[in-house]
Amino acid sequence: MCCCYILHSITLDRYYIGHTCEDVQERLRRHLSDHEGFTGKAKDWKIVYTEGFEDKSAAYHREQEVKGWKSRKRIAQLVQSSS
Repeated sequence: MCCCYILHSITLDRYYIGHTCEDVQERLRRHLSDHEGFTGKAKDWKIVYTEGFEDKSAAYHREQEVKGWKSRKRIAQLVQSSS
């Protein structure tokens, strides 16, 4: 099972959208580890949204769809609708 996920950092007040076929908690742990990527800028990332898919291709497609919105408001609405 794969998923598209959204992380949120209160410190940066930013969202991060990704996909994975590993356990999403393990993926979050890796985002929080010391590295130089985008999520390395903060240590308070929280999973605020997940959506399951049968395969990696479908999860990646959804990630690209959400990123293509380029609308913080629309992403926030998606996150709120899942709460």
